[in-house]
Amino acid sequence: MKFSIKKEILFQSLNSVSKALSTKNLIPILSGIKFNLTNNGLFLSASDNDISIESFIDKDDLEKIDSIGCTVIQGKYILEIIKKLEGRVINIELLDGIKVLISCGNSEFNLNCMDGNEFPNLNLEEKKEPIILKKEEFKNLINKTSFAVSTQETRPILTGINFKINGNNLECIATDSYRLAKKHITLNNKVNEDVNIVIPGKNLIELTKIIEDNENNIEMHVFNNKVLFKFDNILFQTRVLSGTFPDVNRLIPGSFELSIKANTNELYNVIDRASLLTSEKDKNIIKFECEDNEVIISSNSPEIGKVEEKMSIEKNNENNIKIAFSSRFMMDALKTIESKNVSVNFNNDVQPIIILDEDDNTLLQLILPIKTY
Repeated sequence: MKFSIKKEILFQSLNSVSKALSTKNLIPILSGIKFNLTNNGLFLSASDNDISIESFIDKDDLEKIDSIGCTVIQGKYILEIIKKLEGRVINIELLDGIKVLISCGNSEFNLNCMDGNEFPNLNLEEKKEPIILKKEEFKNLINKTSFAVSTQETRPILTGINFKINGNNLECIATDSYRLAKKHITLNNKVNEDVNIVIPGKNLIELTKIIEDNENNIEMHVFNNKVLFKFDNILFQTRVLSGTFPDVNRLIPGSFELSIKANTNELYNVIDRASLLTSEKDKNIIKFECEDNEVIISSNSPEIGKVEEKMSIEKNNENNIKIAFSSRFMMDALKTIESKNVSVNFNNDVQPIIILDEDDNTLLQLILPIKTY
C-alpha cells in the first residue's frame, strides 16, 4: 500500500471515523483505524462494537495511488500526527506489512501497524428502501431530545431515544423518568412498515457531530438489532437497545388548569440567576409562585442564602399556582425553545409541567415537579 493524499481530505475523514474508536481497549485491533486502499479509493473504518463508522475517499480525491493494500494504524496516534503535520500533501507507505511510513515536508513518522485481515467485518448492509431524512431536521430531532436521556444504567432502555415511525410521521421521545422531551416531524415519503426502536442517545450525539450542514439527505436503514445511517461519503452503524420503551404519552395531560406565556430568554435568565444558590445534591430546586400577572421565582439554601426574582407574565385565567422543580431541568427544556415566547402549562403542584414552543407545535417538553410546599 502506497499513496499520496491532501492533508485536509485525510484529516476530515479520520476525524469522522475516530468517533467509533474503542477507548476500553479490550480488543487491541479496535483501538486502530483500518486503511483499505483499493483501485476505487480509500476506505477508512473504526468500530468499538457499539458503533461502527466507515468513510470513503474516492480515487479522484487522492493525489496518486502507487499500490493498493490494507493495514490498521493506532487511531489516536494517526489522528494527532495528521493534524499536526505541516504541508499540503501526505505520503503513506506500508513497509513489510508491519510498519507504516508517513511523510510530509520535512517530517517523517515510522509507526507500528496491525494486520488489516484481523479487523472485524463490520457488515454495513443497506436496505433497498431506506427512510430519507433532511440533515437539518434530523440534527434538530436529536438536539431537542437527547439531553433528556437517562445517564443511569439501572434502566438501560431509558439511555436511548425512542424512534417511532408510522406512515410518514416520525416521533422521537427521550426520558429519564423525571423529565421528557418529545418531537415529531413529517417525512416526505411514507414508510411501509411501522418502526419502533430505541437507539443509544450517546451514539446519536456522536452522529450529529459528524453530520455536515449541507443540502444532502441522510438515509436511515433499520434492522432488528442495528440501524445504519448513510450520508455524504460516510456509513454510521449503531446497535439498538433491547427491551420495550415505556408508553410515556399517557403521562402528558390533555388539558391544563393554568397556562402562562413568558418571554423565553427572560424566563431562562431569571431561573438561571435563581439557581445560583441551589445545590446539585438537592436537584437544584427552585420555587415558582404565580400571583396575578407576576411570577416570583426563589431558592433558599440554609448554608448559602436565599434569592428572589420577579418577572411579568401573561395568564389564560385567574388561577394561581405554587410549585417547585429542578432549575437545571427547566433550563435544559427552555434551551430547545426557539420562539420569542414560551408557554408553560400547569394543573397542580404534583402533576407534570408541560413546556411548549409557541411557534413549533411539533415539540413538547415535560418536567415533573418536586414536592416541597
